[in-house]
Amino acid sequence: MANKEASVAELTNLFESSTAVLLTEYRGLTVAQLKQLRNSIRQDANYAVVKNTLTKIAANNAGISTLDDDLTGPSAVAFVHGDFVATAKAVRDFAKANPNLVIKGGVFEGKTLNADDVNKYASLESREVLLAKAAGMMKATMGKAAATIDALREKLETAEAA
Repeated sequence: MANKEASVAELTNLFESSTAVLLTEYRGLTVAQLKQLRNSIRQDANYAVVKNTLTKIAANNAGISTLDDDLTGPSAVAFVHGDFVATAKAVRDFAKANPNLVIKGGVFEGKTLNADDVNKYASLESREVLLAKAAGMMKATMGKAAATIDALREKLETAEAA
């Protein structure tokens, strides 16, 4: 009994400290494949095979009740503590290469996600690429503004000289 309470407390802590959670079914995957998946997301998430009943209790303790219906069959959870998009991308890519892994859904920023939602996030470009594009757009806009101001200055100088 104390063992179960400790497991629930640990899972509750993982739910509360994670920025997102991805729920998967791993039926038919080998231990080596699970290890490969864990290694591919290690930088941004912890991947744990979980007992459904204990996970339901822990999720509910953490204020997440939307996963209850999906906690059936052999379940594993990716507790994301880093880049959610990178984790979603890695899990999606692993699932493409290993069809036995099924993405059931998850929770991100308090919102419940289904498998399609997770795939949409996985198709986003990385945070670094998006930031670089935003910086490039800002630089281009500032360059255009500077060129416009410079052109106005030259027109004023030409008008004053005449």
